[in-house]
Parts: sequence; structure tokens; C-alpha cells
Amino acid sequence: MAKNAYTAQEKYELIMAYEDRQTSVRDFCHQHNISKKTIKRWIYLYQSYGMNGLQDSTGWKRYSKEMKTAAVLDYLSGSHSLTDVVRKYGISSDSVLEKWIKHYNDHRELKDTQRMSNSMIKGRSTTLEERLEIVMYCLQNEKNYHQASELFKVSYQQVYQWVKKYEKEGEDGLKDKRGQSKSEPELTPEEKIQREMKRLERENERLRAENAFLKKLEELERRRLKGRP
Repeated sequence: MAKNAYTAQEKYELIMAYEDRQTSVRDFCHQHNISKKTIKRWIYLYQSYGMNGLQDSTGWKRYSKEMKTAAVLDYLSGSHSLTDVVRKYGISSDSVLEKWIKHYNDHRELKDTQRMSNSMIKGRSTTLEERLEIVMYCLQNEKNYHQASELFKVSYQQVYQWVKKYEKEGEDGLKDKRGQSKSEPELTPEEKIQREMKRLERENERLRAENAFLKKLEELERRRLKGRP
């Protein structure tokens, strides 16, 4: 039987387990007694708002009266699904929108709610060098995606995705790829060897990049200490 409520930490751990799963989405959800819709919503909230998005929605996000009304009318028009409207307006969950709809249909006033302290930062175009620098910073700061997002003026979701790609593929994962690669069963023995060699090269590149970053930090620290009176 599924739990009625999960803590933010429990949601985070399930998101991490979901992304590292070796089973199908269906089997994963069955194993943890959650629905596909639920885990997808948690991932969306985490990528959009960080750990704040996994907290109880009450009081952590601001919604103006005008925005609530627009969202409700958008849904009632029949042109959008509940999930579409939730994502369009950045609403924390389907249940929040459902509550507004009920208030509206009961002719009750929709009022302003409290705002989060940190505003969302929109995504922007970046170079490979920028993405690598952001990833290195994030990894050296205990994967503080929100802090990296604010410092480098990129979206939380961008930082999150870059770190995940870097951890799986190294620097190559941060490159803008347009082509499609073959799946493992389609590879010839020679291609499998080449793929493994590339994987090892990426791992070496990752280690070199991390070492270079650490040396840079050490040099900055030496300069800082040297400049003390």
C-alpha cells in the first residue's frame, strides 16, 4: 500500500533511485508503491525548484490572485489538461490547482499567497567550457544545484542535467550531440572495443578536469592566505 505522505528527503531518495534504476518504470513504481505520475511530478518539481519543490507546497511558493484565476480559466476552457496547466504556470502540484478550481466553482475568492525568497532563473545558452566550469563548481560544493544556478545565472534544471550527464559520460556528456549512436546489441566486436576506449578516455578527461580544478582552488587559496596581513 502506498504511503499517504513522503518527506522531502524520501522523495529525493526515490528520485535518485529512479534515475539509477535497472528496471522498467512500471516495475520501479510497483516496487516502491508509487504511481508513474507521482514520480514524474516529483522529478519536475525537484528539477524546477530543488529541495524546496519537494517540501509540502503550503506557504513556500507565491501565487497571485491574477495567476490563480488565469490558471483556473485555462483549465476550465477545456484546451489544456490539469498537468499542462500545472506546468504552464509553475504550480507545485495538481492538488493545488484542483483546490483553486473548487474555490472558483464555489464562488469563493482566490487570494494571493506567500512568495518564495529565491526567484526562478531562466535557462540560457552556454559553451562547453562554461558547462564544465559549472559542473566542477557544483561537484565541489556538495551538488548545491541552487547555489550554482544563482552564481552562474543558469537555470536549476540546466545545472542538474549537466551534472547527471557528466557523472555518466564525463566531459563528452556536456557536448551538444546531434547524431544517434547504436545500442549495445547492434555493435560489432570492434565497435564495442572502440566504445570502451572512448569511455576510458572520457573518464581520464574527467579526472584531469577535476585535478585541474582542484589545483586552481589550491592556488587561489594560497594567494588568499599570502595576501593576509
